[in-house]
Amino acid sequence: MKLQDKVLVVIPAFNEEANIERVVEELVRDYPELDYVVVNDGSTDQTAQICLQHNYQLLDLPVNLGLAGCFQAGMKYAWYQGYGCAIQFDGDGQHRPEYIRSMRQKMDEGYDIVIGSRFVDQSKDFSVRMIGSRLISGAIWLTTGVRVSDPTSGMRMFNRKMIGEFALNLNYGPEPDTVSYLLKQGAKIAEVPVRIVERGGGESYLKPTVAARYMVRMLLSILLIQNFRK
Repeated sequence: MKLQDKVLVVIPAFNEEANIERVVEELVRDYPELDYVVVNDGSTDQTAQICLQHNYQLLDLPVNLGLAGCFQAGMKYAWYQGYGCAIQFDGDGQHRPEYIRSMRQKMDEGYDIVIGSRFVDQSKDFSVRMIGSRLISGAIWLTTGVRVSDPTSGMRMFNRKMIGEFALNLNYGPEPDTVSYLLKQGAKIAEVPVRIVERGGGESYLKPTVAARYMVRMLLSILLIQNFRK
């Protein structure tokens, strides 16, 4: 199969020594039709060493760039290798690979971005995560006229055109405000229902205070800053 017809699973990883082996081994064992690359974002634990010991496909960044820079490195890899489709896939084990096929099928209907939505079938969920996502969703709808049920989902699939946008341009972080911006530029976005699981080990950086700051930053960016973006 040509790379332009394959899906590349881009796995950003920062201090995921407790999870990365399980995540990659499942892909290799159960989904051999998928290609993958682990992007080690300057981890201070054994993440890189585990990948090297197992001969995993690895981009080993010498310093921590944060999610935006780490993800862009993965998209550059996808672009220059010639992949026609790439998916952002967490290294903590929360994203499930069994949904990748349905996301690709939806993308083949003519979409530029397909989001793995945790909430598209959960209209009565009132969790803090859901409330924050709904606020951001409302901001996107107000500014673009498009409803996105789960704009904060980190499980997003991109076609070749979008890979190029992220790989070759600055200020294209994998965040809801970029989704809003791309919608304004004419990108077609769809959602596919998915379920996530609890992380297998390690600790999430998304503490309540961090999550609150993130939500405020995204709302300000979508409602104000994106109007001046060129």
